[in-house]
Amino acid sequence: MSHPLLEPEIQTPATGGRWMVVIHNNDHNSFDEVIIALMDATGCDSGEASIEAWEAHTFGKAPVHFAARSACETAAQVIESAGIRTEVAPEWND
Repeated sequence: MSHPLLEPEIQTPATGGRWMVVIHNNDHNSFDEVIIALMDATGCDSGEASIEAWEAHTFGKAPVHFAARSACETAAQVIESAGIRTEVAPEWND
């Protein structure tokens, strides 16, 4: 007996898709301050936060969190409270 092939249903959230938080390198925050801010804002572990801090330092900026827009804005506020510049943008430009 054969079964019909079903295509997966792809749902786009009402918020317009996933968003991201990007941090920018600066000369006044230490690596430890950035790592702690990322852990507090996103719930990531110290290993992930260290890699993201290194990426921002090395490349000038780094994506650090992917979620719905409101969750990204909340995370960005926590990160900015430590003096780190952020931007919240769509993950993909459609």
